[in-house]
Amino acid sequence: MPRPTVVFDFDGTLALGRGPLDAYARALAEHGGETVVADCLAAVGAFDAGETNFDDAYDAVASTARSHGVTEQQLSLAYLASRELVATDAAPIHAPAGLPEFMTELAEHAICVLATNAPATGIEHALTVLGVRHQLTEVDCSVGKPAGLKPIVARHLATGHVLCVGDRWDNDLEPGHVAGAAIALVGVTDPGEHTPTMRGASLVDLYDDILRWAASDPGSTPAPLGAGTRSERH
Repeated sequence: MPRPTVVFDFDGTLALGRGPLDAYARALAEHGGETVVADCLAAVGAFDAGETNFDDAYDAVASTARSHGVTEQQLSLAYLASRELVATDAAPIHAPAGLPEFMTELAEHAICVLATNAPATGIEHALTVLGVRHQLTEVDCSVGKPAGLKPIVARHLATGHVLCVGDRWDNDLEPGHVAGAAIALVGVTDPGEHTPTMRGASLVDLYDDILRWAASDPGSTPAPLGAGTRSERH
């Protein structure tokens, strides 16, 4: 019997916390000075509060740095330097509450895939820190989303139904939506005119909906979706 597939984003979905963003902003000090760092961190805070139109928190850093004259090459160097530190004391991350238990239960019903634009540098350590490495059947890094997500979704749609989970509509979800996958949007990003299959402030809010989806007949739609109900997992 075909198994469904759940494709997860990394930053802002499985991995929470401002550690990597702070490390990214701090790495820009070499290229733009402390004023750039302070303004980038302020922009992240404004994004988290839902007060801006940035695509995500990383866009908040990059866009703010560009406004100070930081070049694309300098942004790339700072980003790569920050990824070396992810899941260390210099760039701490944490999982949504109960994530390892949720992922273990989900893996009984579905193929669990990670698809991230982040480089492979440090990803194995980060997933181990989050407690989800063994639950993931496939780990795809430097995907080049949104375009790079399309073949991943298409490959898994060929063998069963697919759910894409992420915090950015354009990068993490739209390619799956266009291909016919179900969609789970987490976080504060406005999906605009789009209607996700399910939506929650964080992944925790969608645990029960995702498990229900994974266990359902692909020809039916489990209800209710996006209700935000969940069981306590510790």
